[in-house]
Amino acid sequence: MSVVQLERHGNVCVVTMTDGENRFNRESISRWHAALDEVEQIDGPVALVTTGTGKFYTNGLDLDWLLIAGDDARGFIDEVHRLLGRVLGFPAFTVAAVNGHAFAAGAMLASAHDAIVMRDDRGYWCLPEVDLGLPLSAAMLAVVAAHVPEPALRDGALTGRRFDAASALAAGIVAEAASEATVLERAIARAEAVATKNRDVIREHKRLLYGDALRLCGVGT
Repeated sequence: MSVVQLERHGNVCVVTMTDGENRFNRESISRWHAALDEVEQIDGPVALVTTGTGKFYTNGLDLDWLLIAGDDARGFIDEVHRLLGRVLGFPAFTVAAVNGHAFAAGAMLASAHDAIVMRDDRGYWCLPEVDLGLPLSAAMLAVVAAHVPEPALRDGALTGRRFDAASALAAGIVAEAASEATVLERAIARAEAVATKNRDVIREHKRLLYGDALRLCGVGT
């Protein structure tokens, strides 16, 4: 079974991470890019929803893999940047259905979407790098700053605060909190409502809105 699966619900394509903590390693990043390629090539109305399974949306980088990857890890962080940039600038409306914990690069990925629907009874959005001793890159910070209000970004980046759904909603990090049973349904509904909008205009507006962040991620022109 693929660690990243793609299904279609009407005009909405749903990418689901199915690998436990859904950490990013060479295989999962490759699967992500393949899924985005497939959605991007769709002709006509489309929107994108991403989600996880179980108690994790994604727990960020696969640090265990990085410790043993050796030469295979060369250029890997650049690929993570490119994934974040592709989602941020994706030529369709995007919604993250955060079904559980979104930590570190997982919080960054969620924040690259145009909207987040977060499970209301379990899970945190968190940038724990200040506790891990691993500073954010300029590209990572720019992606989060594109959508997360500055007070919440400052709080998260400087203190490692864990935002539950209620506090994330109040801080403007997420657009909606929903029950476990409805988080994906609500995300799909939000995406479907925008799926028929002009994708060329969406692409251009995202370029204008997020051009500096996209260039830092290696996907801007």
